[in-house]
Amino acid sequence: MNVRIHRRAEADLGNGVAFYDQQGQRVGDYFLECIYTDIDSLRLYAGIHRKVLGYHCVISKIFPFAIYYKMKGDTVIVWRVLDARRNPQWIERQVRMRYTEAE
Repeated sequence: MNVRIHRRAEADLGNGVAFYDQQGQRVGDYFLECIYTDIDSLRLYAGIHRKVLGYHCVISKIFPFAIYYKMKGDTVIVWRVLDARRNPQWIERQVRMRYTEAE
């Protein structure tokens, strides 16, 4: 199974790193390492997670972040990586943004 991280998810990861870097030394690096480990696990476990707003959703094992993804053939496309502590309406707006592979 291949995993591709959408441009918007990459931006989400950058925002998460910036937030955690403000919390303490090298926490942003640890955040990124943990989230990439969760994303990498999708190579084996993609498709088993519950669907939320039309996307499969897995919660990170260490940080309170939700990874939203779709499956297309033998590829997992990570659409968003969002802080699950945010307002649920904000999260829904972010997930429902028009998905385009061309971005």
